[in-house]
Amino acid sequence: MNILVQLPLSDAQKARLEAAAPGSRFTYAKPREVTAALVREADAIVGNVAPGLLEGADRLRLLQLNSAGYDKYVAPGTVPAGAALCSASGAYGQAVSEHVFASVLALMKKLPGYRDLQRGREWGDLGTVCSPAGAHVLVLGAGDIGTHLARLFSAVGAHVTGVRSRASEPAAPFERMGTLADLPRLLPQADVVAAVLPSTPATRGVADEAFFAAMRPGSYFANAGRGDLVDQAALVSALESGHLAGAALDVTSPEPLPRDSPLWSAPNCLVTPHISGFFHLPVTLDNIVGIAAENLAALAAGEPLRNRVDL
Repeated sequence: MNILVQLPLSDAQKARLEAAAPGSRFTYAKPREVTAALVREADAIVGNVAPGLLEGADRLRLLQLNSAGYDKYVAPGTVPAGAALCSASGAYGQAVSEHVFASVLALMKKLPGYRDLQRGREWGDLGTVCSPAGAHVLVLGAGDIGTHLARLFSAVGAHVTGVRSRASEPAAPFERMGTLADLPRLLPQADVVAAVLPSTPATRGVADEAFFAAMRPGSYFANAGRGDLVDQAALVSALESGHLAGAALDVTSPEPLPRDSPLWSAPNCLVTPHISGFFHLPVTLDNIVGIAAENLAALAAGEPLRNRVDL
């Protein structure tokens, strides 16, 4: 097989991939070095190549993404007929959950406000703070990332409810499990609502004016899934009115967030530029390599692929 890899791998990570597909020809390229010609010659690709480069990639049998999300590749005709599309779901749980947990905890302890005081060389007291211990946390998205996040909150004494697309029985670290249809009942019970949902027709715009109005006064909202979940004007309004105590956003719509967006100056809004995942935590790239190696071996053996997307 000809295998094109668009990832910044170490020698050890390359060796792990190559051991999974012995006898294959590996080409390693940076994103700016990937051309349509390289893509057309590939039987398998590891990495999120630009969707437009996939046209004419008739040899392609596997596109292994390095992201958990795959919405840029599901439009009809984007992935060549006969090729499998696989995500990197399962690689990002630790990194994204730790970022969300840290962001919410920072807001609860008013750390961004104290950083502002520090920059102004002001010694001030911002008053009472909150604790996740004993808090009721609602996690929207109960897959790998959501389960990691629930585990972190549970470890400090929070009570965690999960929300997933289909009804299911709860399992640790979740105490309860619901669906999106249950949000009107669940939102008023939560001190923290943390979203790690993918972008789908069922999730876009879910966090609207009614959503934030249903949240408990003084509660916190976090989003590290997709920006199109949120009606940003409704979120700004909920923050400005004081109905929400704070919001932590690692994703927005659009990205980058325009300089004139009201989110930048919304009270108690912590914005990070979609960096909770990617490769900032080194173990994430190790996880992706593991998934890719597993799928390259399965492809060669004609076995089922992990994280295959139903196109």
